[in-house]
Amino acid sequence: MQTLARALGRNVREQRLLAGISQDALAFACQMDRSYIGRIERGEVNLTIEKLYRIAHQLNCPPQQLLPPLTPNS
Repeated sequence: MQTLARALGRNVREQRLLAGISQDALAFACQMDRSYIGRIERGEVNLTIEKLYRIAHQLNCPPQQLLPPLTPNS
């Protein structure tokens, strides 16, 4: 599961950078702490569905776009 969290974090970071949003701005918009966004991007936490949807909404992308593809070893 740690591999999935890291892949999800990379996807969040990539989308955030493409959107031109700082971690601080994303955290504020999602009503989360900036350090928590950093932990998500480093794959150190498992997100709830609610938080995934909040982040996706602020990044103007569907939540599915942030999810890594499922592999047999995941």
